[in-house]
Amino acid sequence: MPALDFVLFSTLFGKPAWMWLAFLGIIVTLLVVDLGLLHKEQREISMRESLVLSAVYIGLGLAFGGFVWWSLGAGAGAEYLTGFAVEKALAMDNVFVIAMIFAFFGIPRAYQHRVLFWGVLGVIVLRAIMIAAGAAIIEAASWVLYVFAAILVATGVKMFFAGDKPYDIASSGLLRFLRGRLRVTDGLEGERFFVRRPVTGAKTLAWHVTPLFLALVLIEAADVIFAVDSVPAIFAITRDPFVIYTSNIFAILGLRALYFALSALVDRFHYLKYALALVLVFIGSKIVLADLLGLEKIPPAIALGVTLAILTGGVVVSLVKTRPPKAT
Repeated sequence: MPALDFVLFSTLFGKPAWMWLAFLGIIVTLLVVDLGLLHKEQREISMRESLVLSAVYIGLGLAFGGFVWWSLGAGAGAEYLTGFAVEKALAMDNVFVIAMIFAFFGIPRAYQHRVLFWGVLGVIVLRAIMIAAGAAIIEAASWVLYVFAAILVATGVKMFFAGDKPYDIASSGLLRFLRGRLRVTDGLEGERFFVRRPVTGAKTLAWHVTPLFLALVLIEAADVIFAVDSVPAIFAITRDPFVIYTSNIFAILGLRALYFALSALVDRFHYLKYALALVLVFIGSKIVLADLLGLEKIPPAIALGVTLAILTGGVVVSLVKTRPPKAT
């Protein structure tokens, strides 16, 4: 069928449309299975289930990386895996902020998956917009890559020396803005984001938002803040929109499952933040380093090796330094 062939093999952001459709098909299937089958009813997710689901999502992300390697070449495959590793590490850092948001609003674990599911849907859309905008800007002015590099180096240095400063949710300007302009219920209303409740001095019911909705908005806002790091980081790794978006989304998809395991082990990954800071500095500086060496870019295999070595070192040091003392 000529018309179907035209649609499937037409180019979209430098890649055949069938590759984008296959990727979107996988993502939609995973979301439907997750919400429609595995978590149709609100319930608390156990540590064991969280670890199993995390392993499945990581396995799927790596398998798609194998497809990228096979279809687009070793260079694109290494860039995908580097982007996947960096975004997964940044997502782990985001887990700590999400845990504080849930604790602040007193969200039971049984309702947390619902918030994270809709949060991830929002991230998929927001990242598509931000990555498309970034690609357009770099296409028009390639020197913006050096701005991204400077942002990454500055962020990495700041992260390394900042220590563990808590995220002050109570003084959040966004939270004050929402509470000042929306009717908010005093407590949770089950798993609902919106409810109709009476208003003082009025005979009719009016829509109110619940603390569950406020938690969702703050989580989405936190991702936008984290994207200020992750989007420049992935553009410093590769300029291929397909590799950028797929590696980002596969890393983020497992965030819900990973959250329920990591939220109970936050203190065990204390030194991962420092490793991530070094990775951001390395990724930002490798653009300038390539210029100094007269290279178009640092070989993807080297970038992948250095990134994995630093992150692995951060995990190992964290687990060794924070292991509980032996019973005497």
